Amino acid sequence: MSHLIVGLGNPGPEYEDTRHNVGFMAVDGLAQRLRLSLAHERRALAGWGSYKGRRLGLAKPQTYVNRSGDAVLPLMKQHDVAPSELLVVVDDLHLDTGQLRLRPGGSSGGHNGLAHIAERLETSAYPRLRIGIGDDYAQGEQAEYVLSPFTAQQRPLIEEALIDAANAALTFVRDGIDTAMNRYN
Repeated sequence: MSHLIVGLGNPGPEYEDTRHNVGFMAVDGLAQRLRLSLAHERRALAGWGSYKGRRLGLAKPQTYVNRSGDAVLPLMKQHDVAPSELLVVVDDLHLDTGQLRLRPGGSSGGHNGLAHIAERLETSAYPRLRIGIGDDYAQGEQAEYVLSPFTAQQRPLIEEALIDAANAALTFVRDGIDTAMNRYN
């Protein structure tokens, strides 16, 4: 059995430190912690190793957030990952900055990356870990907000959330979604 943790974000230096790339940040932190290198595989940067005796992959789709399923599905097929063993890490405007919400499945909640993955997998029954980025933007400025960097006030909250997100993801791999939800929601 293989697990795959996918962080959503947009490729390229202009998006590197933006709110929409918090999923990439989470995977980068996990890769560093697990000493996994990410390399081009399919349409993603991915790396494979093991954690507590379980095969584990980390991936950052290079398809842009709105087309994430085009990278996730081929990786899952190639590495025989079931939807229940996939964990997608995303930004969430509806959560306070730094707040985590882990779920075994459900709606996209308006997140285009989650919607595209569900479309490509033909199911929304896959775990997701949402990291709150807040919603401090004027009406009509959502795109500018998610594509801008965290403020100095938000940065410590996000850094702490990224540590908690890594711990939640590894708990998911080791102990399952229910234990991870009980511990980190």
